[in-house]
Amino acid sequence: MSENQSSRRFVRRLPVVGTIAAGSVLLLAGPAFAHVTVQPGTAPKGGFATVAIKVPNEKDDASTVKVEVSLPTDHPLASVMPEPVPGWKVDVTKSKLAKPIEMEGEKINEAPSKITWTADGKGIEPGQFQQFPLSVGQLPNDADQLVFKALQTYDNKEVVRWIEPAKPGGPEPENPAPVLKLTAAGADGTGQGADDGKDGAKSDPAKNAAEASPSDTTARVLAVAGIVVGIVGVAFGVLAGRRRNA
Repeated sequence: MSENQSSRRFVRRLPVVGTIAAGSVLLLAGPAFAHVTVQPGTAPKGGFATVAIKVPNEKDDASTVKVEVSLPTDHPLASVMPEPVPGWKVDVTKSKLAKPIEMEGEKINEAPSKITWTADGKGIEPGQFQQFPLSVGQLPNDADQLVFKALQTYDNKEVVRWIEPAKPGGPEPENPAPVLKLTAAGADGTGQGADDGKDGAKSDPAKNAAEASPSDTTARVLAVAGIVVGIVGVAFGVLAGRRRNA
């Protein structure tokens, strides 16, 4: 076989190699998107914040029709106000507190303990996600995080329980519970996620969540592009070297 024939065959194989490399990266990256999470993932201690429960659909053949979020009981939140989401009914369940909490000089004997969103339409279809915004507060000063355990119900009756705690330094659980990390007030200087504390949510929660979401997707796309560009560069280098030798 001549060098020209070998070079042409090598070039023809490049798209296949590039596609396999890109597909491998995306395949490995896929599961990282699939968790139910709190967005943004941090909020200042002691204040109010607007966050969103982000729920992706993991199934190819079923839609998510109900989302139940249990609010933390070790650090109760006296105020939890959901923003209306088109196509979903919302129900807030309150429970009596074992120990009353104080907010703005008043003793609070009961607090929201669970929020349930139920689809009155198609729900979250395959390949889609939905954000459920909440105004929450007053966030505790004596905790580093709040855990929001969630149940995700599909129209085929399957229930995914996002309730597993993550252990520091350990591997990520298969179904980790959504977590809101609490930072020192004003520590990042941005105040991102903070409300005024009295009039409820004043910001756009969907915008805040999108801006604060990890840039995993962008990083993975850039990684794939880098692999493809690298493969093409190597190919052209090989061909140029052969031409010079010829």
